[in-house]
Amino acid sequence: MFSAAFRNALRLATLAVALVGLPAAAEETRTRAEYTVTMGGTHIANVTIILTDNGSQYALALDAKIAGLAQLIASGSAKASSVGTSGRDGLHAQKFDLLTRAAGEEFTSAITYASGSVATFKVEPPIVDNIDRIAIERKQLATATDMMAPFVLRGPALDKSLCNKQMPIFTGVERFNLSLKYVKDDTATSRRTGYQGPLVLCSVHYTPISGHYTYNEITNYLAQNERILIWFAPLKLAGTYIPYRALITTEAGDLSVVLTDLTE
Repeated sequence: MFSAAFRNALRLATLAVALVGLPAAAEETRTRAEYTVTMGGTHIANVTIILTDNGSQYALALDAKIAGLAQLIASGSAKASSVGTSGRDGLHAQKFDLLTRAAGEEFTSAITYASGSVATFKVEPPIVDNIDRIAIERKQLATATDMMAPFVLRGPALDKSLCNKQMPIFTGVERFNLSLKYVKDDTATSRRTGYQGPLVLCSVHYTPISGHYTYNEITNYLAQNERILIWFAPLKLAGTYIPYRALITTEAGDLSVVLTDLTE
């Protein structure tokens, strides 16, 4: 069994990975983005993402260092990679790998995808099934992608149409949906961030499908949370947009992920 500190660190690392996945460009490019993660105003993690893309294939590498926060989460690290095809409609994952280390424990998830469906998956150590865990069914994996690829946003303009998106995500442990809804146009003005300029703000609704435990407090809290927000900013390449900021209200304070440096 995982310790409570490890489970909490894993969930927060998963959220960080999911909320700051970067898109590929339509031409050969290399993009480096750095994000800072805070909870209740206290720094807890740094996340670096490096993207390479040749117009038809992409590769994403994520490296997160978790500083820890009292008894809520343990210090540790997370590494993730996503590779697949790149097109005008975004990224399509073919392979995803995740490694997290926290509280002296290690967890890995390896998934392959084909034609928008999960082909194979394996996690180590295996997740313990019991009567309280919602079983994962094959039909639920017929439409699914990884935690980074669905955050490709492409469109003719930075407007409300970008928020019209459904994200069917499978982590190797859990299958859930993220539904985006337009909130408003906004502007990034802080010189301490990696971007200043127009933004689009979307709300995010989390719907657990399977793989979670019915008694899990974080799952139930996220499903009922009405304040999960994500702001998108444009890259230099027209029609391509990435997360600028993500915000999740928690009982321990706001979990905030902010773009602090962007090199295109």
